[in-house]
Amino acid sequence: MTATEEKATARSAPEVLAWSRGLLDPALRKAVDGMPGPMRHIGGYHFGWWDEHGNPTETDGGKAIRPALTLLAAAAVRGDPTGAVPAAVAVELVHNFSLLHDDVMDGDLTRRHRRTAWSVFGRRNAILAGDALLALACDVLAASGHPTIQTGLRMVSATVLELLRGQHADIAFEGREDVDLVECQHMAEGKTGALMGCACALGGLFGGGSAEQVGHLRRFGQRLGLAFQHFDDLLGIWGDPATTGKPVYSDLDNRKKSLPVVAALTSGTAAGRELAGLYHRDEPLSTGELVHAADLVDRAGGRAWSQAQTEYLMRLALEQLRYVEPAEQPQAELVALSRLVTNRDH
Repeated sequence: MTATEEKATARSAPEVLAWSRGLLDPALRKAVDGMPGPMRHIGGYHFGWWDEHGNPTETDGGKAIRPALTLLAAAAVRGDPTGAVPAAVAVELVHNFSLLHDDVMDGDLTRRHRRTAWSVFGRRNAILAGDALLALACDVLAASGHPTIQTGLRMVSATVLELLRGQHADIAFEGREDVDLVECQHMAEGKTGALMGCACALGGLFGGGSAEQVGHLRRFGQRLGLAFQHFDDLLGIWGDPATTGKPVYSDLDNRKKSLPVVAALTSGTAAGRELAGLYHRDEPLSTGELVHAADLVDRAGGRAWSQAQTEYLMRLALEQLRYVEPAEQPQAELVALSRLVTNRDH
C-alpha cells in the first residue's frame, strides 16, 4: 500500500471509536463477568450494560477514549492492535475505578445521564466495586502472557499512584483559598494526564515499539490528557447538560478549583477578586449567582486562558507523536481522535 493509499483509508474519530469498541467490549464484558456477583452487578450498572435490577439497557457507556488510544498506539508502532486488547481493557478498568471513586468523593448524583453507582448501591459498595475494577485490571494484564508484562504492570501501578496523587491534591484544594496555577496544573497532570499517557505507552509497549517510541507516546498522551482536562473544565462551567450529563455550572456549584477557575482567582483582576468573594462563601450559590460566577471567570480571563492552553498543549502533543515516526494511517487517526476529545473541530 502506498502512503497516499494508506492516508486515504484513515477513519474518522467516530469510526475509530466504533472500531475500538468492537475490539474492547467483548473482552471487557468477559473480564467483568468473572468478578464476584455483587461487584459484577455494580460494575455492569456503572458501564451501562444493565439497570439496578440487572435488566439489560442501552445507555451511554462513554466514548472509551483511552482504550482507543491504546489500540491506535499499538498500530502506530506497526504492531497488531488486537494483541493490545488486554492493555486496552486494563486501561478502561483503571479509568472506571477512578470514576467510581470520584463520584463518591465529589458526591455527584449523575454520570452519563443516569444515576451514579454510589447513589443507587451506596457509597461503601461503590468504593468496593471500584477497588475490584482496579484489581481486575492487573489480573487482565497478568493473564495476557505478553513478554513485556512486568514492564506493563509496573507502568500501570506507577500511573495509579500518580492518579491518586492528583486526586488527593484536587480534594485538598477544596479547603484552600491559596491554590496557584502551577499546583493546579500539577494536579491535572496526575489526575488526567497520567492515565492518558499510560494508555498510549501501554499500546506502544504491546505493539512492540522501541523504548524511545514508548516514551514519546507516553508524552503525547500526557500532553493530550492535560489539554483534555482544560477542555473538560470548560465544559464543567459552560457545557450543555445534554452533552456532559451533569447540571449546568456544576463545577462552580461544587466550588471546584478547576483550571479556568484558578486562573481567574489568581488573575489579580477585579473580576477575580469578586469571584473569590463568591467562591469562598459557605452558603450555596443561587442560580443567578452561579451565572454571575461563570461570567466573572470569563471576565477575569480564565476561559480564554484554558482555551489557549488547550491549543498549546495539543501542539506539544502532536509534536511528540511525530517523534514516534508512526505509521501514517494510525497517526492520522490519533490526530483525529485528539481533536475530538478537545472539541477543536466540533
